[in-house]
Amino acid sequence: MKYDVIVLGSGPGGYVTAIRASQLGLKVAIVEKENLGGICLNWGCIPTKALLKSAQVFDYLKHASDYGLTIKEFDKDFGAVISRSRGVAEGMSKGVQFLMKKNKIEVIYGTGKVKPGKKVDVTDADGKTSEISADNIIIATGARSRELPNLPQDGKKVIGYRQAMTLPEQPKSMIVVGSGAIGVEFAHFYNSMGTDVTIVEFMPNVVPVEDIDISKQFERSLKKSGIKVMTNSSVEKVDTSGNGVKATVKTAKGEEILEADILLSAVGIKSNIENIGLEEVGIATDRDKILVNDYYQTNIPGYYAIGDVVPGQALAHVASAEGILCVEKIAGLHVEPIDYGNVPGCTYATPEIASVGLTEKAAKEKGYELKIGKFPFSASGKAKASGTPDGFVKVIFDAKYGEWLGCHMIGAGVTDMIAEAVVARKLETTGHEILKAIHPHPTMSEAVMEAVADAYGEVIHL
Repeated sequence: MKYDVIVLGSGPGGYVTAIRASQLGLKVAIVEKENLGGICLNWGCIPTKALLKSAQVFDYLKHASDYGLTIKEFDKDFGAVISRSRGVAEGMSKGVQFLMKKNKIEVIYGTGKVKPGKKVDVTDADGKTSEISADNIIIATGARSRELPNLPQDGKKVIGYRQAMTLPEQPKSMIVVGSGAIGVEFAHFYNSMGTDVTIVEFMPNVVPVEDIDISKQFERSLKKSGIKVMTNSSVEKVDTSGNGVKATVKTAKGEEILEADILLSAVGIKSNIENIGLEEVGIATDRDKILVNDYYQTNIPGYYAIGDVVPGQALAHVASAEGILCVEKIAGLHVEPIDYGNVPGCTYATPEIASVGLTEKAAKEKGYELKIGKFPFSASGKAKASGTPDGFVKVIFDAKYGEWLGCHMIGAGVTDMIAEAVVARKLETTGHEILKAIHPHPTMSEAVMEAVADAYGEVIHL
C-alpha cells in the first residue's frame, strides 16, 4: 500500500498528527503495536488523572466535617478505583478509534520498522510482516519508564509507572524514587489511599525543574500530608529477596536502609528508538534522541520524528503541537517553529503545580532586572470558600520593558489557570495590560491579576 503519510505510533503525538494530515487532504496510515492513544492515553496522562480524582474525592470524604457535613461511614475499594481508571482509559481509546474512522485514517496494528526507500515493515501479533510505503514517514514511537542499573524493574516489587496503575492490591508501604511529575503524582495517590509513602530525590529539592519557591512550598505540602521526603539522596541498591523491598539509600548523613512492600522507580523516561530501523535507514541520533530540524525533518529526506523521541520537553501537548506543525509543513502551509520557552508544565498532585517561562533563578542568570509578585491563595475569597487556601501565584517580569518572563503556580486547579500566562506571553502582553484586564470575582484566576499587581506595587487584597 502507498500513502502520503505513515505515522509510527498513535500516542498524543501520533494520532493528532494523523488527523491533521487527513484534514489537509493527505492519505494517511497509522501503525500501532498496542492500543490507540499510546502510553499517555492508556497508561499515563489520562488514567493517572482518574486515579487522582478518586484520591481527591476520598480526601473530601475524610475532611467532610470541614465543610459542615457529617459522614459516619465510608471506605475505599482499591480494586474499584483501579477498575474505574482502566475504564476511563479504555473509553478514551475507543474515542480515538472513532476519530480514526471519521478521518478515514487506516489503522495498521503491529510493530513498525522503517526501511530505506520510504518504506515501513509492519509485523503483526502472529509474526506476519507486510510492507507499506509513503512519501513521508513520521516516527512518533514515544518513550517508556527508564531503568537504572541499580534499580532493575521486576514488575512486582520494583515497578514502573505502568505497574503502579494496575497493582492487584494496595501496598501498605511504598518507596518512590524520583520526585518529578510521575513520582509525586503516584506518591500523592497512594498516600491518599492510606499507603505509607517515602520519596527519595537525588536533587536538593523535590520537583527540581520548578521555581525554588514552588519546590519549597510543595515539599511542605507533601510532609503535611504525611509523606516522608528525602532529598540529596540516592538509592544505591535494592534487595528483593525477602517479602518486600530493602533499599540502601545514600544520604548526606550516611547510608540508610528503607523497607517497603513496593518500590516505584520514577527516574525519567527512555525513548523508544531501538529496533525501529533507524540504523538501517541512516537516521542520525544523539543521546537517546532522533536529531531533527525546526520542522521535524531528520537527516534523511522523507523521514520525520516528533514527540518523546526528539529533543525538547517530553510532554503530550508538545508532541501534539510538533506533529501538527510537521504535517502542515509537509502540506506546504506557512508555519513557524515552536517556541519551547513558552511551553506550560503541569503536575497533578495535591496541590497542583503549573508553570511556564523562566524561573526566578534562570531570569537572574540571563541578566534581567526583575519585578516579582506573589499572591497567596490564603488571601483569595474563592480559595478560602473552597477550602483550598494552600499555595500561591508567582509572576516574574522584566523591569525594563514589562515582558512577562515567567509564571509559577501551586494550588487547587492551577493546571487550568496557566493557559492565561501562556497566551499572554505568546501575544507579548505586558504586566500593565494584565492589570487592566478585568478578572472575574470570586475566582482562583484573580490571583494572577493580584500577583501582577504585587509586582508593580498595586496589590489590593494583600
